[in-house]
Order: sequence, then structure tokens, then C-alpha cells
Amino acid sequence: MRPDDLAAAIISSVLSSTARLDPAAIDEIVWGNANGAGEDNRNIGRMAGLLAGLPVSVPATTVNRLCGSSLDAVMIGSRTIVSHDADIVLVGGVESMTRAPWVLPKPDRAFPPADTTAVSTALGWRLVNPLMRQEWTVSLGAANEQLQERFGITRERQDAFATRSHQLAHAAWEEGFYQDLVAPVAGTDVVRDEGIRPASTPETLASLKAVFRRDGTITAGNSSPLSDGASAILLGSEAAADRIGREPLARIAGRAAFALEPQEFGIAPVQAGNAALARAGVRWDEVGAVELNEAFAVQALACVDAWPVDPVIVNQRGGAIAIGHPLGASGGGWWEPLRKCFARLTSAGVSRPSASVSAKVSPSCWKLNRLANRRDRRSALFPVPSSTNPPHWGLVGHIVERENKAGCWSGGDESGSMSASVSRTLTLSGSLRRQPATSRWASRMGVI
Repeated sequence: MRPDDLAAAIISSVLSSTARLDPAAIDEIVWGNANGAGEDNRNIGRMAGLLAGLPVSVPATTVNRLCGSSLDAVMIGSRTIVSHDADIVLVGGVESMTRAPWVLPKPDRAFPPADTTAVSTALGWRLVNPLMRQEWTVSLGAANEQLQERFGITRERQDAFATRSHQLAHAAWEEGFYQDLVAPVAGTDVVRDEGIRPASTPETLASLKAVFRRDGTITAGNSSPLSDGASAILLGSEAAADRIGREPLARIAGRAAFALEPQEFGIAPVQAGNAALARAGVRWDEVGAVELNEAFAVQALACVDAWPVDPVIVNQRGGAIAIGHPLGASGGGWWEPLRKCFARLTSAGVSRPSASVSAKVSPSCWKLNRLANRRDRRSALFPVPSSTNPPHWGLVGHIVERENKAGCWSGGDESGSMSASVSRTLTLSGSLRRQPATSRWASRMGVI
């Protein structure tokens, strides 16, 4: 499925679920995309809006922070609202790694005598400037093998982490946790994520060969799969609540960005998450749930080891190793699982301070809080009911707080930069995903 069609589908789902909202009232679309070399070229945010039937008067822009693109879109959209330049902003992202094209670079001079090599644009460095330092442009897997050596994270730990991701994601689907977070994609019959392998065990994963080094530890089993997907989040000022027709769930309270050397992208979520929490005024001992993007098990473990957090609260419903990682869309796709974890903690009467942190190779942090009697201009995210049918470098982190609950989302991208945002607003998020192994599609959508 074309990425612009994927993006249009999730935008249509959002709009159909907020029937009271006049699409013409949307002030801006801010859309994330990491590739942009194929059918997602020429400002895919604008193309998706037009394909979804939005009025031509609704402007759009596309942003690229690689794996953190859709989180960056959230941060940009919230700033636009805070600066009084908009009241309602539709943000999100899309990626089709299966349809990323092969490209032929143009020659440096006329009538070149040598052959030209086609370059895959699906993932990682390509068409690298020769002036870039060589250590910066190693492959994503090689960079994470360096992390493994630096922190001494064993193959056994990585395989155990990957097994946990598959088992938790499978259990979440079986218990119906994700059921109301998915939206159907026309012409397909897939209703759940295709990459989940519930039969995986540390023993079966141990039989897989290392991919990037003969004596390495990273395999196809302890890494995230190539995925296609889209996500969408509706942001608005509290003044826009009547026009949207729903009560906001949270308020975005702060944002942050951080960068490391590109080859260290896997641990960029550490500082992004720390900065986001600090700006939100949330301590790690107040965090009760963490969503950390699992580009590779080794980098996820490095982040968890660096944070003063109980590993049990990390990715309690599985992560990208099982569910997939559509680069430009992932940042918008983890908000709703985090919110649902919050809701369950609250309904269970958890008395200890708890927060939720989500980190991915693109960290962002948000803080959620009840908005009763609040009448300020800070951006809010609004819930939209969904249909019951459903690695780069740089980081983005979000901290979320609901009453006494707080949470953070982190990640990193291939440029070695990271950003974080803290939110005290409500938002709707949706994402459509497909694993490249088959032609069937599944989609995911929800509210944060």
C-alpha cells in the first residue's frame, strides 16, 4: 500500500471519529516521514491531507527526525498552539519500508565511464557525503554492536528481552488490550500485528546467526522488523474543545532535545528522557510505566540499565521487536498503549506514585494531567474513538502524567539527535502497520 494512501487512511479514521469537528477548522497538518525518496516525496503530509478529502485551505508540512519524526511533529504542533498560531493541529507520521525505492544517483560528470549502483532507501545511511567522519556512518547494526561491547550486554540478555517483547505483545492482543486501538484498512483482512511470534523462546532465538559480525550478538530475532505504518494525533488548545467535541485527555507541558555522536544513537533516549522528566518536574521514582522503542534489544537494555527504573514497568504490552517499527510513524503510535496503562493503574487503585515512560529510537516525553477547570492556552490532545477492527538515530521523549501518574517516551535516530516533550494534554493517536513479509495489512489507532 502506498505510504500516502496509508497516511490518508489514518487521517480519514481520525476525522470520521470526530464528526463534530469541521475539517476546515484544522489550522495545520504536521507530518513525520523518515524516507521521502519514493511515493512519500513532495511533502507527504500535504498529499495525505488532500487524499483524505481535507479542504485545500488546510496547510501541511512534513518533518524528518528519522525515527523520531512523528514525535517531532507532535512537539512542533504543540509549540504552534502554545504560540497562539493555531488552535487545532493534526499531527502524525507514515512510513512504508516495503515500498522504499532503489535509487540511481546522477553522475558527477557527463558521460561517466563506470557503472552506476542502485541504492536501497529502506533503512540506514545511503549516498553518504565523503566528508562525513567514517565512524559516524557505520551501519545501524554495527553501531549497536559497539554499544554491546561498551556496556557488556550479553546475547542471552538480548534474546530474553526479545522473547519478553513477543510474549507480552501476544498476551496483550489475546486479552483485548489492543483491540480498540486498531482501525481497518480497506481491502485487507489483517486485524492484528503480524510480526508477533508468541512461540519465541530464548532457546529458539539463540539458534539464529548474528547479522552484523561473525562473532556478534545482534540477530534478526532481537531486532525490530522492517514495517509499514501510519499514526495520527489530534492536538488542540482548550479553547478548541467545543469545536472538537471531546474533552482533552492531557496537556503538553514541555519539550527537550539532545544529541550524541551518530553511532551512539541507541542510548540517546537516556538523556532525552532525563531532560524531559526534569523539565516536567517529574522524578524517576514517580514513573510507573515506560514505553521504550526497541529498535534493537541491546540499545533498549542499555537505556533501561541507565535509568533508575524497574525493568518490569518497561513496555508492559510488548514493543517494536514484536510489533514493528515503521520509522516515521512509530513516535505517534505508542501514545495510546501508554494512556491505557495509566488508566489501568488508576482503576486498579495503585497508591504508589506512578508514571509511564516511553522510549524509542526517537525520545519524546509528555506529562498528562487532569484538565478539570483549566482554561489556559496550552495545547491539549483529544481522544477519538477508533474502530474495533484494527532505527535510526536521534531521540524523542515524552513525559505523561495523569493525576499522580507520570510517563515518558524516548527514542533515537540515525543522526544521533534526540528530542523530548512533556505533556499535560490529551491526544488521539492512530497508526496503521504492516509487516513486509506478506501483502496483508493491519492498522492501529487510539487515544493518549
